[in-house]
Amino acid sequence: MKINLTGNKRAKLQTLIFNTLDILNAVGIPLDDLSDRRKERMVLALLAVGNIKTSFNEALSTNDNHFLKTRDIIEYENANYSERISSGSYDDIRRKDLIRLVAAGLVHNSSLIEAKATNNPTRGYGLNPLFANLLKTYNTQIWDEELAIFLLKNKSLKEEMEHKRNLQKIPVSLPSGENIELSYGEHNMLQKEIIETFLAKFGFNSQVLYVGDTSDKFLYKDEKGLSTLNCFELKHDELPDVIAYSKDKNLLFLCEAVHSAGPMSELRVRKLKELLKNCSAEIIFLTTFLTKKDFRKWALDIAWETEVWIAETPEHMIHFNGYKFLEIH
Repeated sequence: MKINLTGNKRAKLQTLIFNTLDILNAVGIPLDDLSDRRKERMVLALLAVGNIKTSFNEALSTNDNHFLKTRDIIEYENANYSERISSGSYDDIRRKDLIRLVAAGLVHNSSLIEAKATNNPTRGYGLNPLFANLLKTYNTQIWDEELAIFLLKNKSLKEEMEHKRNLQKIPVSLPSGENIELSYGEHNMLQKEIIETFLAKFGFNSQVLYVGDTSDKFLYKDEKGLSTLNCFELKHDELPDVIAYSKDKNLLFLCEAVHSAGPMSELRVRKLKELLKNCSAEIIFLTTFLTKKDFRKWALDIAWETEVWIAETPEHMIHFNGYKFLEIH
């Protein structure tokens, strides 16, 4: 499969990219809905994770204890593939470049091997050993046979991984009485605290309208409720982790669970305000943390006129504003 590539990539790298696309197509990765650049980024992330520069025979896997963190992947691509990816784009690596590869079981992350949260920035990615072996047989006489074996074995492995993930689910009770399950990880444990503790104490009988999950961005959504308030579309990148609405006070809570990134910064709040300019409710921007130690890491990045809640001290809130609360005394 050939696509239009960006930059000045050497001939061998171009061939490697095109061959990788053929392989991804053969193992069933959907590609038709992706732009050429997104396909290119996905392939380069895959090659970087496998430490592949010129040949599939170079491929290293998790069996070789070879893992790269998202920032390492950016550095590798810039150094070896003539890329100029910003060092701050590490979330794009996880959410866009690797997401299909991980879902298909071609790339594993260390959370499958160690008990790490799926959005932990110290987590590393490595090639599935079965897939690394398959790569090495491309354009050989045994390719068709090895492809059939891989498709069979990888299906069983994906089912086993899915079973493991299901055993680690975090049960959450919504204020409405509905129950949902979040995937395992500290980020989602904090989301559970937001829904079951924060909203119960400070939410004024709020109902949850949206909950995102690290493995399913649209785990729970009340599109009718959001539409009634003229809220922004859920597909937007600035989407917070939890959205809840208090009819009693006409308050819309935009709650961000911060473990490794993403507090309500000045820039983020500005973007959200623009998106919500037609919203009929008063907006409460909330950044939440599991511990005071986590809060200290991000305190300088939090915007004024926003709120902070820390799960280890659930009875209290921190208000990054002034007159709004002085006026009540």
